[in-house]
Amino acid sequence: MKINLDKDIIEFIPENPQEIQSLEILWRHLVDCANFNKRIVPIGEFLPNIKETVARFYVEDTKGGVTTYSSESSQEDADYYCAICNKYKKLKQGESIPFCCGKLMELID
Repeated sequence: MKINLDKDIIEFIPENPQEIQSLEILWRHLVDCANFNKRIVPIGEFLPNIKETVARFYVEDTKGGVTTYSSESSQEDADYYCAICNKYKKLKQGESIPFCCGKLMELID
C-alpha cells in the first residue's frame, strides 16, 4: 500500500486486490454517514527496521474485545503495563497476568 502525505491530507493507495478489500473494511469501520465518523489515534511508537516494522493505531469510540489472561500469575501485588499502548493494570498476588495488544503485560519495576 502506498501512503501519500500532503499537508493535512493522508492518502492510502491500495496496490493490489487484497489491499483494496482491507481499505474498504477500514473505511466502513471508520465512516458512519448518519452519525459521527471515528478517529484513529497512534499508539506506542513507530520504529522502522527494529523487530517488526508496524505502526499501530487505536480506533476511538469502539468497544474493546474480551480480555484474555495467561496461565502466569502475579507473584506479588504489583502494577503491570502494556509497552505498546501504555495501559496499566493493578494486580493482586496470584491474579493472572492479562494480554494486551497481543502481548503479555509487563511488570513495572
